Amino acid sequence: MPSNGHTVLVVDDDASIRLLCRLNLELESWQVLEAGTLTEARALLDANRVDVVVLDVHVGSGNGLEFLQELRRDRPHLKVAMLTGSENVGDVGSDGIIPKPFTIEQLTSTVAKLAG
Repeated sequence: MPSNGHTVLVVDDDASIRLLCRLNLELESWQVLEAGTLTEARALLDANRVDVVVLDVHVGSGNGLEFLQELRRDRPHLKVAMLTGSENVGDVGSDGIIPKPFTIEQLTSTVAKLAG
């Protein structure tokens, strides 16, 4: 399902995961922004209209779950999918969970669903 001009922000400290997400989401016509740190993510969110965030639970020394709570407080309408290698994440308050390792279909269908 094409993005119809939607933008997704991928936040992960692993450059290879960001590249994998970007290439596959761009094939589905998404505009993709990448952040390797939470500081970069905040700057991109301030400077761009973002529809969906794909957020790793662990972003370097940053805590993705704490950042999720910040997003919920400051940008309550923003849709967020958590990337996680842990099966014990449970209900963290995100709009979706993308397990690591993930299939391309899991990534693209989750982002498309969240963009509505």
